[in-house]
Amino acid sequence: MADDRTEAPPPAGAPPTAPVPAAVPAEPTEDWATRFKYLFADFENYRRRAERERESVTRQSRAAILRELLPILEAVRSAREAVRELPAADPVRRGFDLLDREWSTFLKHEGVEPIARLGQPFRAEEAEAVAEAPPTAESPEGAVVEIVQQGYRFFGGILRPAKVVVARAPAAGPTAPPAPAEAPAPEAKP
Repeated sequence: MADDRTEAPPPAGAPPTAPVPAAVPAEPTEDWATRFKYLFADFENYRRRAERERESVTRQSRAAILRELLPILEAVRSAREAVRELPAADPVRRGFDLLDREWSTFLKHEGVEPIARLGQPFRAEEAEAVAEAPPTAESPEGAVVEIVQQGYRFFGGILRPAKVVVARAPAAGPTAPPAPAEAPAPEAKP
């Protein structure tokens, strides 16, 4: 049966009452702790990626500067070799020896290592063969015989490849066919 009751009007002077809302459908409540964990993980991934990119840019910048300094290093080392004939106590020779030691310390501190070494096997990924020489007892086939220009490694990558001379046996080329016998000269007709 239907409810025949009606609401009585509010007494005079009483504040109006707000209508009671109908039941609100329940919305799924979000798990704020889970959302926070996902956002925090995303932020940590971003932070790590940004740090790796910053380190990469820094390493590339340092490599570019070091590449520009290598010709100066080689000039100092060439000058040092030129003054080797001077006595050990000569101030010029001592100055170039000091410069070479300082350069070596600087490169070691920066993580720069020379690549090529005499007698070691030739590695195409680190060096460029600019010439060949016959193998000897000290330098077997495939070994580095001479370093034309030193190469350098920087943080596992190649800063500059080395230019080297490699020991290699001469290729046994095909033998030349025997020269044809001279044909007799045609006889002159009268």
